[in-house]
Amino acid sequence: MALDDYRAQGHLCLILLNYERPLEEVDAQMAAHVAFLERGFTEGVFLLAGRKEPRTGGVILCRGVAEDIEALAQTDPFVTSGVATVEVVEFKAGFAVDAIARLAQ
Repeated sequence: MALDDYRAQGHLCLILLNYERPLEEVDAQMAAHVAFLERGFTEGVFLLAGRKEPRTGGVILCRGVAEDIEALAQTDPFVTSGVATVEVVEFKAGFAVDAIARLAQ
């Protein structure tokens, strides 16, 4: 297959969470953070989520543009409680395998 076979389009964002407090404080917010994730997946905004390795924060792959995702990220209980800071990185998908390309549209 040629690279052209992997063409994709769509605005995506990464939410990059960085823990600022000890893991005990992060874990105290975990149930509320999981509820936040469940809402994002149910609404079709979140595509993937997981912890960084080593466990210093998390990453969430989202559909959408930075302005909307930044506003959403600011409501994450990890952020509102101060246990994590957040960075949103927007990118335009250019290439992806079929399964992901369909999700990015």
